[in-house]
Amino acid sequence: MRLSRRHPLILPVLLCALAVLAVRPTTAAGDADGVADAAGPESGASAEVVRLYEEASLATQRYEAGRRAAEVQRARAQRLERLLERERGDIAALHGELGRIARAQYRTGGGVPHAVRLLLADSPEELMRGQHAIWQADLAVDNTISKSRRAEARLAADEAKAASAWQALERRKGELAGIKRGVEQRLEEAQWTLQGQADASVAAGACRGAVRLDQPPTGYTQPWVAPVETYRLSAGFGSGGDRWASRHTGQDFAVDIGTPVRSAGEGRVVKVSCGGAFGIEVVVRHPGGYYTQYAHLAAVTVDQGDRVTAGQWIGQSGTTGNSTGPHLHFEVRLTPQLGSGVDPREWMAERGVTL
Repeated sequence: MRLSRRHPLILPVLLCALAVLAVRPTTAAGDADGVADAAGPESGASAEVVRLYEEASLATQRYEAGRRAAEVQRARAQRLERLLERERGDIAALHGELGRIARAQYRTGGGVPHAVRLLLADSPEELMRGQHAIWQADLAVDNTISKSRRAEARLAADEAKAASAWQALERRKGELAGIKRGVEQRLEEAQWTLQGQADASVAAGACRGAVRLDQPPTGYTQPWVAPVETYRLSAGFGSGGDRWASRHTGQDFAVDIGTPVRSAGEGRVVKVSCGGAFGIEVVVRHPGGYYTQYAHLAAVTVDQGDRVTAGQWIGQSGTTGNSTGPHLHFEVRLTPQLGSGVDPREWMAERGVTL
């Protein structure tokens, strides 16, 4: 009570301050580009896309390892098939040999001539020769039958191995395909969630603010890098098209939504904005007076005024603004503004980076 009597205006002042904070606009004060404070819950989509990209990469590695193992399994199964063909040929030859012996015995009356010769033998030597002939004939039949049975057993075992190998191959292929499909489906859902948030920011004309993602260790030794790690070049500098007023002012990189976008070199972020033809964009000023622009983003990971290094993540690709599909629009300019662009491929090539 003593505090209230000595400072009668403090309560109305506090109430006014709270009222001002309650109706404060989302655009940060003094930021002409309309960059809002970072929204914690919304930043989860960016982090989820990055996590799923890593999971997809691991799934792809497992898929490739499994594919190589499947190729080894396929080669093994094919070797077994060739072995089976040889074994079938051997069995056919053994069956032919048994048939030949059976026909020979049939023509000579089976074992009767040998027995007759033994009974009519005139000397012990002739008797021994007759016994040896009978023994050889029986041994030939027994050996041929034994070989045939062993070959048939081996054939049956190898056929089972071949069937098991092919079944394991098909199961492995199905498992890997299922893993890959599951990761890709979750990644696509997260990508379009992120894009939906980006579209809402562009429609409102106020960026959500920087999303602070865990940067991977880079260890770049070169001063300049490509703005995305893996890509396919699409529309190039100076190309014509219905989507541009005159000529294309940059180099497009066809990449999926949420792909990490890297600063091409060290510098300072001079612009982060949403809305307009470029959607969500970042502009970086580099030593020497050149600027690089990164447009049609789904999220940004830097704020205006931040210092960045070569290869540092500054955003995630998307399809905001005047865009017909997910890609990164990359420009090199003499000034921060549109209209002063130079060919990015030539400019980067002069700095040791081939796009």
